[in-house]
Amino acid sequence: MTGIVFPSAAWLNSLHEKLNTDGRYNGVARNWEGDLLFDIKPDGKLTEPVSMYLDLWHGTCRGVEYGATLDRLPRPKFVLTASYRDFSAVLLGEINPMTAMMTSKLRVDGDLGYMMRHVPTVLDFVRCAREITTAVL
Repeated sequence: MTGIVFPSAAWLNSLHEKLNTDGRYNGVARNWEGDLLFDIKPDGKLTEPVSMYLDLWHGTCRGVEYGATLDRLPRPKFVLTASYRDFSAVLLGEINPMTAMMTSKLRVDGDLGYMMRHVPTVLDFVRCAREITTAVL
């Protein structure tokens, strides 16, 4: 494997940088207020659970933490839980992120109404994540 592999600390750091330097995302997400935790369940080649935290605020990413746990963080506005396979399918463009949420392949713990009111931000966040993903396990 070469490139930035999902999931990894390098992938998360690359996404952090991308979100802060992507003018399109900065504009679309200018009203977004909410941190999130990815809770990735083992599946396929991923044998251990992985968590990744992103502090998103008004079009910027104020910080990230790989291996974050809820007991070490303030309660994030959103916890996104899915199997490694389903997270990878979203990142590889094999499934639409909104479809993944509506079919419970990607479970959202948090204010789903807020997320639905900010669909352009959600979709542009996924665009950024897809652009930095060069490999999966």
